[in-house]
Amino acid sequence: MNQKSAELHTPVRNFAVQLSPTLRGARLARLLATEQLRSWEVPLDPARQIVAELAANAVTHGRVPGRDFRLMLYVVGDTLRIEVTDTCGDRLPKAGEAAPDAETGRGLLLVEALADRWGVSEDRFPRKTVWAELRLTPTPK
Repeated sequence: MNQKSAELHTPVRNFAVQLSPTLRGARLARLLATEQLRSWEVPLDPARQIVAELAANAVTHGRVPGRDFRLMLYVVGDTLRIEVTDTCGDRLPKAGEAAPDAETGRGLLLVEALADRWGVSEDRFPRKTVWAELRLTPTPK
């Protein structure tokens, strides 16, 4: 039997890197993502702000000594998906839990404002993935 598989007409691009759960690792996530997006000729903003927030959350709230976090970027069609996976699956993030006078705790509110969609996926314990999606083409008004 000679079957032809369907050809994929939409290019799929992906990038993945595993980084240490440190401030340096979070900074490196943002820098590497910026360079990857630039090489794909994808708009840098707001994607790099989202990467910065998700990576900072992974090293601040999802840090487990000796366990790295993973940054993944996918472009499928007109959607960029950003995923940050850490190994602290027992602590699921929620937007908007900061006290009014707190100096931190608003990162996911920023992600929610910048992304078209975002969420949390529980992976095999002890992992969780926080993801955000951006449309790369403007929405019609």
